[in-house]
This record gives sequence, structure tokens and C-alpha cells, in this order.
Amino acid sequence: MSILTPTPERILQRLDWKVIRRLDGLLQGDYRTLFYGYGVDFTDLREYQPEDDIRYIDWNVTARMDTPYVRQYAEDREITAYFLLDLSPSVDFGTGNSPKRAILIDFVTTLARLLTRHGNRVGAMFYGSRVERIIPARGGRVQVLRLVNDLLKQPQLPRSPFTNLAPLLEGALNGIKRRSLIFVISDFISTPGWEKAIQLLNQRHEVLAIHLWDPCEMALPNMGLIVMEDAETGEQIYVDTADKKFRARFEEAAKRREAALGAIFKHAGVDWLSISTDEDLVHAIVRFAASRQQRRR
Repeated sequence: MSILTPTPERILQRLDWKVIRRLDGLLQGDYRTLFYGYGVDFTDLREYQPEDDIRYIDWNVTARMDTPYVRQYAEDREITAYFLLDLSPSVDFGTGNSPKRAILIDFVTTLARLLTRHGNRVGAMFYGSRVERIIPARGGRVQVLRLVNDLLKQPQLPRSPFTNLAPLLEGALNGIKRRSLIFVISDFISTPGWEKAIQLLNQRHEVLAIHLWDPCEMALPNMGLIVMEDAETGEQIYVDTADKKFRARFEEAAKRREAALGAIFKHAGVDWLSISTDEDLVHAIVRFAASRQQRRR
């Protein structure tokens, strides 16, 4: 998979053959395990059941009745989905054939294709050092090609101060009025302060977080003395990767970051998928569908 694939048409053709056809077989066309498509029309109240989504608890009624009640909604046949895309400098990092940006493009293309071919609409918000572009939600294959084309044209940014994802999430919170399915796709290398925004966004919409990462961000191989460069700021330091204790500290710090990120998503009530740059995209999506289906039971 290569970010240098020349045209949006060729990227879509490749993914149709290598990813979407395989997903059709493995998921047997049942993509509701990936996106539920809750509607916006309130229809009724009923008592809470253990498998219900806690986001739909009506707290006012619950307080009056002394037992939990959930709101029921008429399900929309059409889903409107938005991709909130982190295109900051750290997303261009990758130690194999595919940087995180390439995985982002393939994931967006695949999900946009799956959604639009079932009559749904997709849009996007691009974030670099700020929200740089908003693509209104539309349907059809042409819209998928437009998303891919705009992503390919989005330039890689020079080094910058640390990324802050809060403006991207707050932009979606203020700008997307109709209840939608929202994919937040990022490596989540950001200054603190975005945690509350994603929680508020998930109260209005159905939010799915897609965490992109590279294996070398979790565990360093033994390569001797090397120069490590911060993907965001460009700061460089010499490190001795032959030092077992240093590699162990690095891995432990990475595990703490991963655990902290998972805790943020859990607290916000957000389902998340972690995709490595060396992982097969089909396997990652099927794994995500299975975990979402299990959580709903």
C-alpha cells in the first residue's frame, strides 16, 4: 500500500478488490456491526435493560421513576458520517512501507465506499495545525473520489508545536448539527485538553475513534546508537537502543500511554479501534466489528 498511488480512481479500485470484496465475504454484507445508524426521532421510553447503551438513559425520567429508563429512537435508513482527520506531522511517521497517513487514506476510502454504496452520505474535516478544510456530507461514488483526491493533495506539514486535537473536536461539536456517525482518525499524539470535547461529541453523535500507530512507537528494536526525532517538533536526541533497560523503559512508557488513551475513550463512552501500520486492514475492521457486536450483547 503506498501513498504515492497516482490517482483516487486507482486507490478505490485497489481497495474494492483487495479490501471491500474480502469484507463482503467475512461480514456477509452485515455492516450494522460497524455502524448502527441510530435516528434522531424520539419515539418512546422503556425501562433500561442490561444490554442498552447508557447514552440513551433519560435521567429526568429515571429520577422521577426511581428506576432507569432509556429513550428509543426511530432508526434512520440513511446514515450521515463524518471523518475527523488528524493530518498533523506525526501522522506522516512510519517505519515500514506504510506511514500512518497511508493507513488513514485507505481506511477513509474503504469506509466511505461501504457507506455511500448503501445510500449514505459522508463528509470530512481536515486538521493540520488547525481545521483547514471541511467537506460537506454527500453521497455517491464521486464523493468518495473527492475525499481521496483532497487527501492526496493535502500537503505534509513542516514541523510545528505540539498538536492540539481540541479545535478539531470542538469544530465538529459546533458545526455538525444533525446526529451523525463520526470517525475520529488520529494517532492521538496531542496536548491534553481534547478529552472533554470527545465526550461531549459522543453525547450528540455516535463517535468511533480510530487510533493509528507504528510498531516502533511501542517497542524499539536493537539498532545501536541512533538519532530519534520528534515527529511534531523536529527535536532530535541520541539514544542507545542496545541498552536493554532503555528499551524496557521506552516500552513501559508506551504501554502507559496506550492505557491512558483507552481510559479516555472508555470514560467518554467511545468505541475505538487501534490499527498498526503493519496490520492487514481487513483483519482490523473485522476485529472491530466483532468487538462492537460483543459489546452490544
